[in-house]
Amino acid sequence: MLMGTLVYGIRYTFPEYICTFLVAGGVSAFALMKTSSKTISKLAHPNAPLGYGLCFLNLAFDGFTNATQDSITARYPKTSAWEIMLGMNLWGTIYNMIYMFGWPHGSGFEAVQFCKQHPEAAWDILLYCLCGAVGQNFIFLTISRFGSLANTTITTTRKFVSIVVSSLLSGNPLSPKQWGCVLMVFSGLSYQIYLKWRKLQRLPKKKKT
Repeated sequence: MLMGTLVYGIRYTFPEYICTFLVAGGVSAFALMKTSSKTISKLAHPNAPLGYGLCFLNLAFDGFTNATQDSITARYPKTSAWEIMLGMNLWGTIYNMIYMFGWPHGSGFEAVQFCKQHPEAAWDILLYCLCGAVGQNFIFLTISRFGSLANTTITTTRKFVSIVVSSLLSGNPLSPKQWGCVLMVFSGLSYQIYLKWRKLQRLPKKKKT
């Protein structure tokens, strides 16, 4: 949302910012509470600035990518989800090929050698890539039809639900504070669903007028 507003001038409503804050804040607080103090101490020392800096860069580039996809969809409505998917993967492949095989000691040569020595790993990698390609169809269809914000909300919620379910199944009960984070996330999602429903309810009225 921030990259879309800063780079492309996309305007979001105040309730949308509230929903995003509830979901993102709840997930972040839950993750920090779930992490043990020992792990946090390891993460915080001695490369905390580097770690936070890399996380910030990752989020910035990811946000820029999502905002650009929304901009392309808005400017060129006839652009299909598979055309965006092709462009993303084509350029990603070119950049990775240069990075992996662009010099004599690139990591790509080691990967090829490893697959030659362990053919079963090559089949696992191929299967992983096929599953990723199938999953990307749903991701880009969601982006082209509902926007990147909806896609980000879906993927974040899916990861959050997976964490909560795995915690419960593994016999690790959630603390009251963690349940508060769960309530925070689902309050944001429920409010977002309500806003979408209210928007759909207004459409027939506008058509009649």
